[in-house]
Amino acid sequence: RSCNPPVGNLATGRTPVTLTTCGQNSTELYCFYPDQNLLHQVSHGCGQPRCTKCNANQPDNSHLPADMTDDFFANPISWWQSAQGVHREEIRLDFETEFYLTHVIAVFKSPRPAAMVLERSQDYGQTWRPYKYFSVNCTATFGLQDDIIEEGSMCTSRYSDAVPCTRGEVIYRALSPANKIEDPYSPEAQDLLKLTNLRLLLLKRQECPCHGSGLVEKPQRFAHYAIYDLIIRGSCFCNGHAEECELANRTGVMENMVTPGSVGFLREPASCVGVVHGKCVCRHNTAGDHCEKCALLYNDQPWKPGDGKTGAPNECRKCRCHNHADSCHFDLSVWLASGKRSGGVCDNCKHNTEGHRCQRCKPGYYRDRGKPMSSAEVCKPCACQPMGSANATFSRSWRCHPKTGFCYCKPGVAGPNCDRCLMGYWGFGENGCRPCDCARDCDQHTGNCFNGLLFYVSLSYDNEPFFNIPIGGRIPDLVQTPTNESEEEWKWNDHEQGFSALRHPEKCVCKEKVLGSVTDFCQMKYAYVIKARILSAHDKGTHAEVVVKVKKVLKSGKVKIARNNRSIYPESWTNRGCTCPILNPGTDYLIAGQEDSRSSKLLVNMNSLVKPWKAYLGKQVSDILRTGCK
Repeated sequence: RSCNPPVGNLATGRTPVTLTTCGQNSTELYCFYPDQNLLHQVSHGCGQPRCTKCNANQPDNSHLPADMTDDFFANPISWWQSAQGVHREEIRLDFETEFYLTHVIAVFKSPRPAAMVLERSQDYGQTWRPYKYFSVNCTATFGLQDDIIEEGSMCTSRYSDAVPCTRGEVIYRALSPANKIEDPYSPEAQDLLKLTNLRLLLLKRQECPCHGSGLVEKPQRFAHYAIYDLIIRGSCFCNGHAEECELANRTGVMENMVTPGSVGFLREPASCVGVVHGKCVCRHNTAGDHCEKCALLYNDQPWKPGDGKTGAPNECRKCRCHNHADSCHFDLSVWLASGKRSGGVCDNCKHNTEGHRCQRCKPGYYRDRGKPMSSAEVCKPCACQPMGSANATFSRSWRCHPKTGFCYCKPGVAGPNCDRCLMGYWGFGENGCRPCDCARDCDQHTGNCFNGLLFYVSLSYDNEPFFNIPIGGRIPDLVQTPTNESEEEWKWNDHEQGFSALRHPEKCVCKEKVLGSVTDFCQMKYAYVIKARILSAHDKGTHAEVVVKVKKVLKSGKVKIARNNRSIYPESWTNRGCTCPILNPGTDYLIAGQEDSRSSKLLVNMNSLVKPWKAYLGKQVSDILRTGCK
């Protein structure tokens, strides 16, 4: 739920700043009428005045600004008093940070001003705006209508009467029937309630009506403003994300916290009982003095204030950085691109990761599938043979594939680390390997052709044989193959392609099926027709297994085909050891073939239709399937 800090007296522990103070330069003599006389009907007279001295530097005779904001229960008769004879006085309370105001109460010792303005600033005193005008005659003084006559007016005469001549109150309520706020954290509410400074402008002094012409003392000795208590009710400003606050860390936080009855001495904040501090103790994964932003790792959606109307907390959501980042930031473009589901971008990914979510390995590293994505060791350095690895790879600076660790090899080079020649190639060197000039294989060091029976020794990597076979290239003549080999999971994006060593089918020529008439196509009774991109190939000894990404299914039979990565199985090869039909990695093809429903395999053979994908070709086959083959 949304949270609300408790309301307290913002003036407690803070001292106002005034233009003048009684006796600030030297001892002054002033006069006043005792409170008990003035609290009765003024028609009985004010009684006998009392006169005494004030001096700001003498604690027993001082009436400092801090006396307005001290504990009015512990010090009920302490007050601030202005210098004699002033007509315009200013009382200003500067806060160390932003607060929310609910209401203001000023209890005067002298008669209340005949004209006064209550103002607030929201930018630390740079600009000011009025909360309320107070006057015995609003129209004559400020040109405004009295709110007694016109509800909601900015001026009132309710608190400007000279009577009572002492302990008269001036009250301002920020939330009134004229200022109805449904959500206290809305922009409208913040514009009304939020403040950094509060100022009272005392513009016109007035005397108590009981002051007659027969005064014994000089009239100027009664000419001053005096205030017993200044109470400013409010709370720390937390946007609905905190229920308590602590001492703010802003420079100068102590400037306004003074001990009542002293000048220039700072009170220890920890001992200020009842002080309303300004730094929020944030909840809902928010941060900042006012919980005005999301915490470092919680920027996956836009920050919002709590909803004071519905009570919704509007918590900040954690970014998915897989434990590889300490912070993230919100990116509007990422947010919009995701359909407003996720907008967090991780900062300074660690552990050799990168990406918006630290979800992939940096160039030169690949994903260790044996470790969870959150592991600090999930990205392992590539182990590519420098001589056999290609300098120009498919994704700029990648040295190996980031998901498999297989290196990008030069022409004719094979192996996960590009450390040997492909079957049917020889002369491993700076330029890769050269094709054997033989019907079958040749010596990889000399290029000499093998005569008679071919002996092939498979190289294994971690007990898992791997052969880089060019589809349309040669398949090794293997009779015995391991039975416990595991299959690598391939999940490549559309922009990713196979190894460069798979791109050299120049030794093979296949007589391939052509798309003839509608009748010929239908007579083949193809079990499946798909659009697929060739990703890679694996040697299985007696056959090849080709990994493809199915991009469109035009027809399927008993074997269920989904639009994802799967294997197809070439059945045919020539006497030169070449698979047919030719399938080049990185290329999209239209493939129509048969299936083995018992093993759920899609087959490719010399009767299959395999053509590089063209839009018109796909439409032509779709039309045949829809109307021609009945």
